[in-house]
Amino acid sequence: MAAENSPVKVDTLIVGAGPGGYVAAIRAAQLGQKVTIVEKGPLGGVCLNVGCVPSKALVEAGYKYQNAKGSEDLGITTKEVDLDFSKVQEWKGSVVNKLTSGVQALLKGNKVDIVNGKAYFVDEHTVKVTDEKNTQTYQFNNCIIATGSSSIEIPSFKFSERVLDSEGVMSLTEVPEKLIVIGCGYVGTELGTAYANFGTEVTFIEAAKDILDGFEKQMTQMVKKNLKIKGAKIITQAMPRYVEETKDGVKVTYETKGKEEVVEADYALVTVGRHPNTEELGLEQIGVEKEDSGLIKINNQGRTSVSNIFAVGDIVPGPALAHKASYEAKIAAEAISGKKSAIDYKVIPAIAFTEPELATIGLTERDAKDAGYEVKASKFSFAANGRALSLNTPEGYVKLVSRKEDGIIIGGQIAGARASDMITEIGMAIEAGMTVEDIALTIHAHPTLGEMTMEAAEFGLGTPVHTM
Repeated sequence: MAAENSPVKVDTLIVGAGPGGYVAAIRAAQLGQKVTIVEKGPLGGVCLNVGCVPSKALVEAGYKYQNAKGSEDLGITTKEVDLDFSKVQEWKGSVVNKLTSGVQALLKGNKVDIVNGKAYFVDEHTVKVTDEKNTQTYQFNNCIIATGSSSIEIPSFKFSERVLDSEGVMSLTEVPEKLIVIGCGYVGTELGTAYANFGTEVTFIEAAKDILDGFEKQMTQMVKKNLKIKGAKIITQAMPRYVEETKDGVKVTYETKGKEEVVEADYALVTVGRHPNTEELGLEQIGVEKEDSGLIKINNQGRTSVSNIFAVGDIVPGPALAHKASYEAKIAAEAISGKKSAIDYKVIPAIAFTEPELATIGLTERDAKDAGYEVKASKFSFAANGRALSLNTPEGYVKLVSRKEDGIIIGGQIAGARASDMITEIGMAIEAGMTVEDIALTIHAHPTLGEMTMEAAEFGLGTPVHTM
């Protein structure tokens, strides 16, 4: 039986050490609070350990493997390119270790006490933290819950050695010959793209009309075209029914157009969404209100129905994105310190690390019109940009959405190389209330991909230089 010691008193207790939790802990400590952070798994949470970071490492490795095969357009040919997937996984692990070690150093540097264990709320000021040997009680003035989310498991597709979630597929020791991806949001599409680049024959099965919900059709069409070039098969408006595991793989039965079809592969990856980790915390007995989905209800400072308990990240309404969690974490920590900080979801960038990369922020042209705005959409093509051509990445565009009456930018989309890095300028413009003229008058370095944002702004003014 676990031993229990005398209660430990802290100003602020953080439950969960992902991008929401560890950022909340650091910000709270910076503001003078005595902080303890509790995490049952490794520091960094899903994002750093088995999500955002390792998936992008795998995506990049697949992309580099394809590039290593050469490009006849550039006059580069190679006779043979070897792939040692065990070393890919080793490198991916080294990236994760560097970042998680960095998080630990930052927490310690800010004098945050780190506790490993599972937290359970006794009352609105007390939790019990249990590990394999001990139970320790912590009494706090305020608490921020940042326990993140987990992959949704379809009842007819129970996770196993052959039916994998995103963590499982990223931990494979060898490149599969065939892979079925069920669910084509950004997680499934990114990981499917990575393995397609490694040479896997990938079949995507999506229940909706298109892949990558939330991105404009013109953007997703580019991704689908590139996936098909890699030999991938994309089946939309198809409902997965059940899976049969065989000795060496899986048989997935799905329904499309009223008919059942079967596809076989070595593994099936199921990425149909995530559910909040709000169970088994004891929240019900202390009165923290939740929605039917399990998400915790909060106000504009992250405060729950229990005034001294806050919640951030995947466990509250809104997109399950690491940067959203970190943003909310800072607000909650500042609110506890008495600051008037408040959440403003004016712009949250969404990115898919596909080929090409997709990024969207603010309103799309269609969403803006649906919201009653009279808008002007202005685009500039990668094919007309010197840096894009020198990178041999002429596919894509930059698009600005602005209000007709005053030119204020309210949205933007980028499809193309390094869209993930370029979208921030548009986000800054929206936050600052800038106009297309403000962007056009800002001198952008040449030759860069960033110039295309300026060029799109000039197009919006009716004074384009490098396009008709």
